[in-house]
Amino acid sequence: MGSSSIAEAACGGTAAVADLSFVFGPFRLLPAQRILLRNGQPMRLGSRAFDLLAFLVQRADQVIANDELMAQVWPNVHVDEGSLRVHIAALRKVLGDGPGGNGYIANAPGRGYSFVAPVSQVRVSQVRVSQVRVSEVSSEQTSSPSPSPAADPAASNLPVSLTRVIGRGEIIASLAAQLRARRFLTILGPGGVGKTTVAVAVAESLAGVYADGIRFVGLGSVADPALVPTAVMAAFGQTPGSGAMMSLTAALRDKRALIVLDNCEHVVDAVAALAVTLLQAMPGVAILATSREALRAEGEWVQRLPSLAVPPTSEHLTAADALTFAAVQLFNERAMERMHGFTLADDDVPLVVDICRRLDGIPLALELAAARVDVYGVKGLAALIDDRLLLAAQGRRTAQPRHQTLRAMLDWSYDLLPETEAAVLRRLAVFTDDFSFEAAMAVAGDVAGVELTDHLAGLVRKSLVGADLAGEMTRYRLLSTTRLYALEKLRAAGEDRDAVRRHAEYCQQLDGPPDGSENPH
Repeated sequence: MGSSSIAEAACGGTAAVADLSFVFGPFRLLPAQRILLRNGQPMRLGSRAFDLLAFLVQRADQVIANDELMAQVWPNVHVDEGSLRVHIAALRKVLGDGPGGNGYIANAPGRGYSFVAPVSQVRVSQVRVSQVRVSEVSSEQTSSPSPSPAADPAASNLPVSLTRVIGRGEIIASLAAQLRARRFLTILGPGGVGKTTVAVAVAESLAGVYADGIRFVGLGSVADPALVPTAVMAAFGQTPGSGAMMSLTAALRDKRALIVLDNCEHVVDAVAALAVTLLQAMPGVAILATSREALRAEGEWVQRLPSLAVPPTSEHLTAADALTFAAVQLFNERAMERMHGFTLADDDVPLVVDICRRLDGIPLALELAAARVDVYGVKGLAALIDDRLLLAAQGRRTAQPRHQTLRAMLDWSYDLLPETEAAVLRRLAVFTDDFSFEAAMAVAGDVAGVELTDHLAGLVRKSLVGADLAGEMTRYRLLSTTRLYALEKLRAAGEDRDAVRRHAEYCQQLDGPPDGSENPH
């Protein structure tokens, strides 16, 4: 059964389906027209993922076996359950499904999947659907860069952002130019700095460049590195044959396309191998990756994404002055979204600037902090910035689980570390300011010499420790949120007293002001 006939099978024919739409949460699904709307706006969804959604929605509350799902979506083609899992993960991401978020698709272990949200059926005429589609195209063309009119909308599955990108215009333009010239670019940075947001914006700005479109491949839910090629094939609506990599290169050999590989750090080796294979075999393919560490692959160019601009130390800044800086703009906009009537007053500027500075201009941290303005006010929030409660502050329900709190975001990076590297990170949390390699060696305890050099370099590569190379001697620093998290881990490991003691002994040996000597307690 072909993709276009799935809706017919579930509802009893083309005529019946053409006059039905299915409403659940903020979504409306029109199977016959192959449209998914969220609050009236079109969502980008791959062909296979759409087929899965249509079949699941039209048999809501039924557990559908994996074999039946695969037979409907991949008729007359052998496909393993890995492909199904990848497409389900992609579908859940589009729907904002997941722990603590919406509940749409449930997994019945060993049995299959079920669409569990309430669904209502609404009849809709063909004329009305046509009008909706025309208005959607018009809206897309006026609100953001989009493909040329001749481009196939299905050629892009980029996630649709519902908020504007703040403070990134210059770097987006620069990265787009670099990508066209170099084909293989990785955006690096710590968790929460906005790598995915910038990558999607870069891809959107290049929408008319690639004849075979742009494919976004979210790898955050791909736990098995062997499934990376399968995830890429799924984004192109392809089904792997006996060998996923061979099938992928065969399917894309003559393509002119941009592939966005998002969240690569936990499968970095597999992504590096895949990227090199694709770029060598397909001269028309370009790759834009996001990761907390470089792929270290042949032909890769890297761009470290900076934090948002924060005002310099100043005695007098008006609200208008402060709002010319991206970090303050973002904080202000998110606070306005959360608290009706919020206005940044001149009297609040010193506190808001201090909050932005202490959060290092990291967008996710600023958003999570601004979301608590309605509870604590600006003054109360400023007093909580150094409190562990900030790590647990809840973000959007529809965000990926690791981006719903700062702790979850940092757990993602910390859990990927080798144990000794994690121990070094914990002990470095005693420094409240920047520090030297000698200071790091003093607090690292049993990790010293060449081994410490390797682990410190690893933490810098993974965007957990910053390195300032501008002076005569390299200085290192933890972001405030990373340090707060690492302090929790230090105490939980029972290592805090020893680390503080070693730090104090080191400070006593110094002449003049101690190196990052403020007691973390």
